[in-house]
Amino acid sequence: MTAEPIDAELAARYRPRIEAELAELDAASEATSGDRAPVTLDQQSVGRLSRMDALQGQAMAAALEARRGQRRLALEAALRRIGEGEFGWCARCGDFIGEGRLDIDPAAMTCVVCAGEARQ
Repeated sequence: MTAEPIDAELAARYRPRIEAELAELDAASEATSGDRAPVTLDQQSVGRLSRMDALQGQAMAAALEARRGQRRLALEAALRRIGEGEFGWCARCGDFIGEGRLDIDPAAMTCVVCAGEARQ
């Protein structure tokens, strides 16, 4: 069994990944801001079906932005946990989450056991 890493090791390993993902989210949000803009009604140049397509595209872009917002909140919470020395420890049982799980999702707040119990 490997020893659990200390908080400074966890912070050094995961903080850059979390900050990089936050920057990617911000860049993607900025790049797609026009997709979420209101669809203008110009029946002279755009037909009804084209407008419906545009509205559907706008709705999908808004839904994607909402998912980005949820991910951003989870990553910001992970940064707060790093600052508080709580990163890497299960919010439910207090055990170490495990580096494998954190490698997959550094925003994970619970260990595999507690995550499984929460789904039941």
